Amino acid sequence: MNQPPMQSAVPSWPYFVTHVLGVLEKRDVVRRRELLALVTDSAQLSASAREETIPSGKSKAHHRITWAMASLYKAGWIERPHRGIYRITPDGAEWFNSNKDTVLTYRDANELFDQFWRDSPNRLPAANDAAEPDNTVLSPTEQIEAGINRVERDVAAQLLVQLRDSDPGFFEDAVVKLLLAMGYGGAEQRGQRIGGTGDGGIDGVIDQDALGLDRIYVQAKRYSEGNNVGREAIQAFIGALHGLGASRGVFITSSAFTSHARDYADQVPSRIVLIDGERLVSLMIAYRVGVRVTRSYHTVEVDEDFFE
Repeated sequence: MNQPPMQSAVPSWPYFVTHVLGVLEKRDVVRRRELLALVTDSAQLSASAREETIPSGKSKAHHRITWAMASLYKAGWIERPHRGIYRITPDGAEWFNSNKDTVLTYRDANELFDQFWRDSPNRLPAANDAAEPDNTVLSPTEQIEAGINRVERDVAAQLLVQLRDSDPGFFEDAVVKLLLAMGYGGAEQRGQRIGGTGDGGIDGVIDQDALGLDRIYVQAKRYSEGNNVGREAIQAFIGALHGLGASRGVFITSSAFTSHARDYADQVPSRIVLIDGERLVSLMIAYRVGVRVTRSYHTVEVDEDFFE
């Protein structure tokens, strides 16, 4: 569960400092949106880097470029003569012409811009090149989101332990509650656990319409880690669905599925969705089932669209 985060293909924000100045040094003025695009091209970011987002859904590259722009503006090396318009200043041009080939590290940037942020409530965080194993240093907003992600990973691991230690009936009830929280069953929450002796291989049912004409059937297996669900269990579930005249269902387990089980589910005409333990707990956190919010944090940023 606690796997290290994947290495980002987007450089840390100090890398973009010279690219921002380089773009502006060649032009009189540049609109913000155009500047973000030009800097992205100047930095020669890969397709994968351009597609990366921060948890809020915004472009990670644009977020880091914006933080570089904020530091340059604070230093007086770029300015905004009009709303949403940027240009380089004489001081910025002087520094750039002496440092065109400089690739700033986070520590370099901290030392370079600290004097300009020193009296600001939004002062740069302390330099720490070992903040991440890949030496990619996050912006303050990303640090907050990364911290929240670490908390959620720890909670997910605890949830999985709790689910695996629960009795089968509790687990079956929990997965039905999750599906209802996800919006299945409509506003009337039309769903129930039906597992138990003689359940015919079906542990829960969700009615998608008030009359029960459209139903989703659920199979829930509370298995320990390593006791993975195989192809035979999927075949049995599909057999149970056919016995009910159904062609779709959800199979949820607290462990995992073998590759044979996943391949079989993909090949059969019936629509079978497989949810393993890791995805199960991530959905429970996302839809607030089995967890509660203890504290909320809000971050703000300038709405540049407002000023354009």
